[in-house]
Amino acid sequence: MPSSSTLFARPRPARPAWWSPKVARTEILSGLVVALALIPEAISFSIIAGVAPSVGLFASFTMATVIAVVGGRPAMISAATGAIALVVAPLTREHGLAYLIAAVILGGVFQIALGALGVAKLMRFVPRSVMVGFVNALAILIFMAQLPELTDVPWVVYPLVGAALALMVFFPRLTRAVPAPLVSIAALTALTVGAGLAVPTVGDKGALPSALPVPGLPDVPFTAATLALIAPYALALALVGLMESLMTAKLVDELTDTSSSKTRESIGQGVANIVTGLFGGMGGCAMIGQTMINVRNGARTRLSTFLAGVFLMVLCVVFGPWVSQIPMAALVAVMILVSVATFDWHSVTPATLKRMPWGETIVMTITVAVVVVTHNLAVGVVVGSLTAMVIFARRVAHLAEVTSTLDPEGGRVTYAVTGQLFFASSNDLVTRFDYTDDPDHVVVDLSNAHIWDASSVAALDAVAAKYAARGKAVEIIGLNTSSAKMHDTLSGELSGSH
Repeated sequence: MPSSSTLFARPRPARPAWWSPKVARTEILSGLVVALALIPEAISFSIIAGVAPSVGLFASFTMATVIAVVGGRPAMISAATGAIALVVAPLTREHGLAYLIAAVILGGVFQIALGALGVAKLMRFVPRSVMVGFVNALAILIFMAQLPELTDVPWVVYPLVGAALALMVFFPRLTRAVPAPLVSIAALTALTVGAGLAVPTVGDKGALPSALPVPGLPDVPFTAATLALIAPYALALALVGLMESLMTAKLVDELTDTSSSKTRESIGQGVANIVTGLFGGMGGCAMIGQTMINVRNGARTRLSTFLAGVFLMVLCVVFGPWVSQIPMAALVAVMILVSVATFDWHSVTPATLKRMPWGETIVMTITVAVVVVTHNLAVGVVVGSLTAMVIFARRVAHLAEVTSTLDPEGGRVTYAVTGQLFFASSNDLVTRFDYTDDPDHVVVDLSNAHIWDASSVAALDAVAAKYAARGKAVEIIGLNTSSAKMHDTLSGELSGSH
């Protein structure tokens, strides 16, 4: 018989996955690789936003460390991004850094509110074809973002990029104990420094910060005028940030075959942006390229995200002089390999395109085209989803059929309506009846139909009105419960005359 101490002993809390030495090693090394890849991009996005490099680097540090704790998707990297930089750039240019920081904080508040209202549930309306287009478009954008680093550069940059790519492809065949990108970055840095090669480096992107950020409120007047000025930028920041973060979270869910809380992620993004603003950062959201690096390196927990932010600051503040000597060729090679691995090559093979419905291919193509043209993943997803909805509506609109059966005695005709009745399919419903030659008793059988909206009720009212004008009675039968409820509530109330 077990002792009383055994019976009433508290169960030991489950240890986190990264407690395992093997998992911890993967998470630590992956976080280091991501931190190295974050530095030049954070500096570049700072330039786009019109702020000092330290503002983007501080944002990447705070976003990564905070979202690691409060976010809903483990292993996803959030930091300063190009999409957010484009949104806030006009505000910075016209009103300065203080107003940008205020907009970031307000944007975080908006994201918390949207998350609490369940905006994450809208992700269910994003079709697979849009998701595939999103993935392919981001792969193209990641590759295109590397082209400026390969233009007007010393010729030696090209063999360095080639060597880095070859090292990352073949090194994993020897061992996977150390991430190949980290080996590639270290090897190319040693080569260029040892040989004294004059090539573009991380230091050429801008000065790295030499101290940690200090929290504080933005130096703006707390008035209604300020609120009116920053609110549009804050709302745009919130929407773009949530769209990119939720799409990235969905992508990581599929890649890792795990689920995550999109509501928690939405609220977490808001909390991270508020903290980022209080520390003087430019705001951010999920970073697709760095997230792919993290996931492809085998990271699966929050530790890698947290350490990416910590390593970023340590590398800048403590090892800044050494980090500044990393050749951009090494980081460009890492991102090129990420773009190739991210692209869904199966989706564009002739065999797949031949089997795929034409509507799905059009939606995927439009999503990719809009993203590549606008350089905005959120716009592409919205346009792609709207296109998919239009194609779906057109397809379903043709599924509503009307067939008539005349009673043998000739005193009654029954019209059987089959399909989904909504604004698209019910438009031509009124034309499917023979008002002049039908007998005085008309039955509309909706046993195999469903009423979805007021347009369908209005169409049925119009049918009844046309028969009534000729002295004929219409009887509607077969309504299911929800259709009957909608019909009873709206019938006779939509024309404006009772």
